[in-house]
Amino acid sequence: MRAPAARPFAWYFFPLQWLLLGLAHLPLAVLYVVAEGIYGLLAYVVRYRWQVVLENLRQSFPEKSEAEIHAIGRQFYRHFAQVIVEILRLAAISPAELQRRVRFVNPELMTQPFAENRQVLSLGSHRGNWEWILSGAALEFPGRAAGVYKPLNNKFFEHFMRRLRTRLGAEAVPMLSTLRYLLKHKGEGRTLSLLTDQAAGPEDRPYWTDFLHQDAGFYTSADRLAPQFGCAVLYVGIRRVRRGYYEITFTRLPDGQLATPPGTTEAERYPITEAFIRQLEADIRATPEQYLWTHRRWKHKRN
Repeated sequence: MRAPAARPFAWYFFPLQWLLLGLAHLPLAVLYVVAEGIYGLLAYVVRYRWQVVLENLRQSFPEKSEAEIHAIGRQFYRHFAQVIVEILRLAAISPAELQRRVRFVNPELMTQPFAENRQVLSLGSHRGNWEWILSGAALEFPGRAAGVYKPLNNKFFEHFMRRLRTRLGAEAVPMLSTLRYLLKHKGEGRTLSLLTDQAAGPEDRPYWTDFLHQDAGFYTSADRLAPQFGCAVLYVGIRRVRRGYYEITFTRLPDGQLATPPGTTEAERYPITEAFIRQLEADIRATPEQYLWTHRRWKHKRN
């Protein structure tokens, strides 16, 4: 007799799953009321990483007063709370509703490489609602969207988040499977999304540069993968137009098919990453409250 299949996580997580799925079926209008409670809890009761947020903002915007820094911090927490319930809503949102809420301003920059059966590296960041971008892309470009993610140690949340990310047709690619994915789908005309703003440590051989007035290390995967696979490369800019509505604007970055001579400076050696960073900086300065300030982006130091 075949043994019963092992459960993906412990039994006591099932009530939590039912609770989250129940909340996900509530309309966003109701979930935004829940978000106000989360905002109050994070910003005023628990004060979740409040000092980290303030320090990040002070270092990134030295020209702003302390009152302005605190105001941006509070705006960020409200935005963050709204993003939490929006991500949860992915478990139940209809394709039509998500397409209404996520608008791609210039999708032709994505479809042009597709017409040439080229892969596209889409370089995004932790701005706006980064989880909605992937699901929105899966609907805008059916059968062509995948996103790289770092698997979570907690089996329940790994299972739950993977379910959210793939429900509307996107493919979730574990970080260590990036190369395998590109090899498998070479010449098929697909896009692979990378969140390129994550902190890289000295052991990752990062590209070090000034980012928002601070020395920061960046992963250079795009500069290695794009030439290797001849990928087109796009910066993914996301802007919250109003609560629950986002605009996605693509910007061309250096193309992987264009041969560039070896540079003498760090910026010349990593032209894709450098161009991404400057685009991201401009977007953050325009709407600082829409960036994820709770993570320790500048925790690593150059050797």
